[in-house]
Amino acid sequence: MKVLMINGSPRVGGNTAIALQEMEKIFQAEGVEVETVQVGNKDIRGCIACGTCFEKGKCVFDDMVNETIPKFEACDGLVIASPVYYASANGTLISFLDRLFYSSPFDKSMKVGASVVVARRGGLSATFDELNKYFTISNMPIAPSQYWNSVHGRAAGEASQDAEGLQTMRTLARNMSFLMKSIALGKEKYGLPEKEPFERTNFIR
Repeated sequence: MKVLMINGSPRVGGNTAIALQEMEKIFQAEGVEVETVQVGNKDIRGCIACGTCFEKGKCVFDDMVNETIPKFEACDGLVIASPVYYASANGTLISFLDRLFYSSPFDKSMKVGASVVVARRGGLSATFDELNKYFTISNMPIAPSQYWNSVHGRAAGEASQDAEGLQTMRTLARNMSFLMKSIALGKEKYGLPEKEPFERTNFIR
């Protein structure tokens, strides 16, 4: 089992990292391999809907997105974590995710997804919903926890004081490990669910 964690914070070792590190402890105890990619401090431009990825199988902008695609394909689960800015995710992270999901040609079905959000106070649930949409459009089941996957903290290190938030991270990692292992067993016995040919309905023809 392998989990890829995407840290959307520009601050290395900040509060978002504290939340992810709490999950990583559990993953390691569960025998799950973890790799973390820090994207919030990188210069990543947004998608321009050029369609080149349909021809080449990768994004026309050859940067960290293309480097991450094979890691995404190889993982059994994906954790997306973001600090909350103006009641939404970090803009750099959203640019990264738009291009990562849109330009990667492989089938993402039944890879387990989880989103994690960190803020001083507000905007957590809105950002949580925003990030979960990447999973639900890709046939990826979402791992649950005992509460919405959020941790509070503003100044460096404050997230370590949020006992409930950190417990939510540990519960999330345990549930995610269980789901990944269960799905692996299900795929071995039953295979993936049948897929119908995609029906595209355009509103303007």
